[in-house]
Parts: sequence; structure tokens; C-alpha cells
Amino acid sequence: MFDLILNRLRGKRILILGFGREGKSSLAFLKNYLPEAQVAVADKNPMEGVTHSGENYLQSVYDYDIVIKTPGISLKDFDVKGVEITSQTDLFLSQFHAQTIGISGTKGKSTTTSLVYHLLKESGHDAILTGNIGIPCFDIMEQIHADSIVVYELSAHQLEYVHNSPRVGVLLNVFEEHLDHFGTFERYKHAKFNLLRFMGADDYAVVHDSLLMETLSLGVNNVTFSRMDFDIDEEALPILGPHNLLNAKAALCACSAYGVDVREVIPHLYSFKPLEHRLEPVGAFDGVTFVNDSISTIPQAAIAACETLGRVDFLLLGGFDRDIDYTPLVDYMLEHPVPHMLFTGKAGERMMAMMKSRGVVSNLVVYHNMEEAFDYLGNHAKPNDVCLLSPAASSYDQYKNFEERGRKFKQLATSFHRA
Repeated sequence: MFDLILNRLRGKRILILGFGREGKSSLAFLKNYLPEAQVAVADKNPMEGVTHSGENYLQSVYDYDIVIKTPGISLKDFDVKGVEITSQTDLFLSQFHAQTIGISGTKGKSTTTSLVYHLLKESGHDAILTGNIGIPCFDIMEQIHADSIVVYELSAHQLEYVHNSPRVGVLLNVFEEHLDHFGTFERYKHAKFNLLRFMGADDYAVVHDSLLMETLSLGVNNVTFSRMDFDIDEEALPILGPHNLLNAKAALCACSAYGVDVREVIPHLYSFKPLEHRLEPVGAFDGVTFVNDSISTIPQAAIAACETLGRVDFLLLGGFDRDIDYTPLVDYMLEHPVPHMLFTGKAGERMMAMMKSRGVVSNLVVYHNMEEAFDYLGNHAKPNDVCLLSPAASSYDQYKNFEERGRKFKQLATSFHRA
């Protein structure tokens, strides 16, 4: 049933590196389809089912024939010379390359992936959603039929060790991000371009025109979605902002590159429901409008959010510091100052210092937790003010993920009162 995957693994000593959701999914697959295989699991944290744990758990990679690495494990400071490394994504694409639309980008990939899936599903195609959106690809393989189209959200972490590309690869943009995992922007960018690197003569790269030269250097067929002119009613689009118009164009180009008639899917753009934590209107409470853009983990996302809203009176920034360059955000704030900017975490400290040194004209305030930010807001907000959470930084210093951060913001917003 999955011959290309099983033939690569059969007869080998297999190590699953990382035992989160995807690692557990890989183990279940192997137990089901390759029960005779010699399989071990390595994870830093000791838990049931883990063979190798502790500070030196990575050393176990040398003792196996093939390593199935999960996305969260960074090997940037570890010598893997001579180690055969693969992943769920790499194995999956080797089997289902011809049926897959893969979507990546530093920002916009979840929205675009969900939109492609929605367009295909609503127009009657057998579409299946998987990937970084929260569904391991091994968990959906039994659902795939000959006419199924797999819509796969792909992070740089998932693309890092792939040697296969999808039939249609959508690369929305590439900005500095995840330097804690990759070490350098060049390594991060290289992982992103793995989406397109292994394409064949019948495959298509759907890219922003800013990425076209690098795409052409790979020698693959390309479509530049940012230059396309579709008959889209922009005012009726349920996703806001110029960046989301680009996401919509990319989604239409992905469908077209796969062979689906764009005229068939365009009407379904307008029934798409925006994803949570992405410029999500929370509501107006005691005269103040709250917008949750917790997905924002890079400066370009915060800039896009401010541009889309037009007016922002309170902007909540900062979090876990991944050493990305915040100059674009500082430059933007010099030209478009927000009256009150609130900063948290190490990333916030660095942003605030840069804003001060460049002379940004705003009230610059430090907050240590979300409650403190809302205390400040309660004392300074006026009727009709707009408060935006668009942190331009990861959430991992205070929260499990950006979703938890967004939920906290929404919870406090719904009970907000001005002093």
C-alpha cells in the first residue's frame, strides 16, 4: 500500500528522533505496517516508550541505520555526518508527491493552506488537509485515494531534511525566523527552498516575484502569484489586508497549477472562515476595539497588521527572543508611530531599546504579563481606541504556543473595563 516508504525502511534499524505528536504517529505507523522492524525512540525527556533519553540522547543517532527526525529537534550544533536522516514529510512525499500541494512561507502559510483546502473541498474535490496545521501526514495516509488531493502545510523544520518535493509547491515569502533552530538565516532559507528543490519537469513552483530569481536558479516551472490578476471582489474577501489578498492569489494559483479550473473555485473565496489568532476581531469592550494577531512572530507580520487596520492606539509587542532583526519594525514605527507600545520578554526589551535609540515618538512601556498590559490599557484607553496584539516574537517564554497567548488576550479583552 505504501511500498516506496516501506521499502526504504524495511530491514533497517530505525530510530525515531523526538517523541511528540509526530514521533508517536511514526511509531504507530511502523508498528502497524512494519511490525518486524527494529525500532527505537530517542527524546531528551524520559517517558514511556523512549529508549534513549537525557542530555546525550542525540548520540544515539550513530547506532541506527536510518533516523526519522521530528520537526522540533534541532541538529544545528550536532555532527550528523554519515547519518541517514529522513522525516515523515520526506517519506510521505516520496510516496504521494504527485497528489500533493505543499504550502510554505514565513508568514501566511496556515491561512493559505486552509484556503486551498476550502476551495478544493467546496468545489467538490476529495481534498485532505495535513502537516504543520496540526495533523501528522502518516495519520491521513489511509484516507488517500487515487483522486485525492493532499493539501500539506510545511514548516521549515519539516522541510529541513527532505529530498522530495510536492507536485505543486507554494512558497509565499521568506523572512528571518527560527534562528534558534537553524543558527543562520541562510540555513533557514535553504530549508524553505527544499520545497521546490527536488521538483521534476511536470511540477510547478508558485512563488512571490521577490523569490523568482532563486526559483529560476533551481530550474523548475514557476508561476508568480503576486503578478496574477484574478477577478476577485476584494471588499467581499473575509480575510483582510494586502497580504491576505496575496494569500488568496497564491491559493488560486496553487489550484490552477494542479489542474483545477480557477473559475470553478473563485466563488468559494467568499465563504472562507478566517483562522483564529490571525487579525482576529475580538470585539469592542467598554468602547475599546481589540484585535488578536498572536500568530505574529516576525516584524513583517506586525507591520502588515498595522497596515491592514490603519489605526492602532495600543500595540502589544515582544516575547521570546530568536535574534531576528527588528530594524524593519523600527523603521515602520518612525514613519507610522503608534501612541502606546507595550513590550514584554527579551525580544520586547531589544525592540524597546532600538525604538528609544532611533527616537520613535510613542509611549514605550514594559509589561511582564498580559494582566499588567491590560492594567495599563485600563488607565489610558479612550473610547474608540484600538488595541492590537501583534507581538512580532515567539510566545515560548511565557506561553505554550501562540494560541495560548491569543486566548489569554481574548479572555482579558472580553472582561475589559476602563478605569
